[in-house]
Amino acid sequence: MGQGPEIRKVVTHVETTYIEGGRASPEPIKMVGVAAVIRNPWAGQGYVEDLRPAIMEQAPPLGDLLVPLIFHELGTADDVEAYGKAAIVGINGEIEHASGFIHTLWFGNKFRDAVQGTSYLSFTNIRAGAGCSIQIPMMEKNDPGQRSHYITLEFSISDAPGPDEIVVALGASSGGRAHPRIGNRYQDLEDMDRIAAETGGKVAGRPTDGSS
Repeated sequence: MGQGPEIRKVVTHVETTYIEGGRASPEPIKMVGVAAVIRNPWAGQGYVEDLRPAIMEQAPPLGDLLVPLIFHELGTADDVEAYGKAAIVGINGEIEHASGFIHTLWFGNKFRDAVQGTSYLSFTNIRAGAGCSIQIPMMEKNDPGQRSHYITLEFSISDAPGPDEIVVALGASSGGRAHPRIGNRYQDLEDMDRIAAETGGKVAGRPTDGSS
């Protein structure tokens, strides 16, 4: 499609949880974040009306680069249970610049298809300086209603993003939280429907969309 992104560095962050709440996890939970620090392709251009050409040119190669790094740490698609994404644009850029790289199917589907997922990729996209917190929220790759897999990986890169850079990151986990015990949204909906039937009315606050 043309010239790919100008990549300064790639960072991999791995953490494995063995004990949570004073109790050993039934299985160690491994979370992986992979991030590319790239030059903001719109840096110095002022307000750019059409971001799509640069997105089409640079987002797919980023997916091709980052997805194999996830597998290098976690194994196969079957080993990935939860996933998410994030982008941080440096202080000279716009939030839209960060959003452009992760909110396109040309990037997201590289990851979703590779791990055999169907859920949307939960995300963060912010503007911040070097060393900021990079937070990748995740959910179960095939069932967004499973609260056990609402989990966030957090790390930082001491020298990124620079003012004219963007950090583009993917995250994956081998499981959910070590000891999930808050139930899932389906149980809430069943309880709300039961209470509504018993009281003859609608339960206040019952979600009608896919919210948690």
